[in-house]
Amino acid sequence: MELTRHVTATVYVVADGVTALHEHPGLGLRLPPGGHVDRGELPHEAALREAREETGLDPTLLADHADISSETTRSIPRPRHLMLADVNVCNGEVGHQHVDHVFYATAERRAIDPGPGEVGSEAWAWYDRATLREADIDDDVRELGIEAIDAAERQSGA
Repeated sequence: MELTRHVTATVYVVADGVTALHEHPGLGLRLPPGGHVDRGELPHEAALREAREETGLDPTLLADHADISSETTRSIPRPRHLMLADVNVCNGEVGHQHVDHVFYATAERRAIDPGPGEVGSEAWAWYDRATLREADIDDDVRELGIEAIDAAERQSGA
């Protein structure tokens, strides 16, 4: 089986000490907003676009490095994690993977209002640390969700 890889971006959006996850209709998993990086798009741009489309929120990425630039270069937000996800496995062989750029962001509000063609607001829920620990979700989603909440609180000084 030939292996294909796509570049994706995910963003854990945090508001008031909780992060938003939705029931992914195709995968049956609880996940944060995210999706494929479009042609000509940078991973952080895709993460923000996907969050806006899927939640209606306008998140602000959490930066963890200095902004350095010159006339010909500039810093771009770096992901908090790079994850390799096996998407299609058949008879023990991996056929498709996502190289996922995971970002953390904050939002001013918690009112989910998905765009046209996205899963409805009823598919979304907000999770605090305790709920993440108790929820039936993948370990990586749990750990990254808690880490995103911690990062947002550190940045806000809470």
